[in-house]
Amino acid sequence: MRIAVTGAFGYSGRYITRRLLEAGHEVTTLTNSPRRLNPFGDRVRVCAFNFDAPEQLRESLRGVETLINTYWVRFDHRLFNHDQAVANTKVLFAAAREAGVRRVVHVSITNPDATSALPYFRGKAELEAALAESAFSCCILRPTVLFGKEDVLINNIV
Repeated sequence: MRIAVTGAFGYSGRYITRRLLEAGHEVTTLTNSPRRLNPFGDRVRVCAFNFDAPEQLRESLRGVETLINTYWVRFDHRLFNHDQAVANTKVLFAAAREAGVRRVVHVSITNPDATSALPYFRGKAELEAALAESAFSCCILRPTVLFGKEDVLINNIV
């Protein structure tokens, strides 16, 4: 199966990609860092997100059956914020639909809430609603926390 994983060189995306490759799937990654060290070599096709060029994003997804979306921003900062992440993800979903992607697996968060004062939770709720209204077959994952040896949050607490 051809599967696209956002952020295959990042924390959660790397583990997802490794499992997909071990299972024999063909993987494409969409990333903001196409020149970043690729731990998978030529086994993963690398494409830039191209949110400002949706036609290029659509072509990157052509032939993909499933999109696994881990794309997000942990916190607002001066160059990037949650509202932009929501807008970019909607561009990603539209490009996937136009490319013929049939299924989206979306990593959300526990208790997303459209009325939350926290933009992280509010943005995740908005994207879940967008997926629910779409024509995609979808799976929404709502982890409380992802933990592993490269994890920032839990390792800093410990």
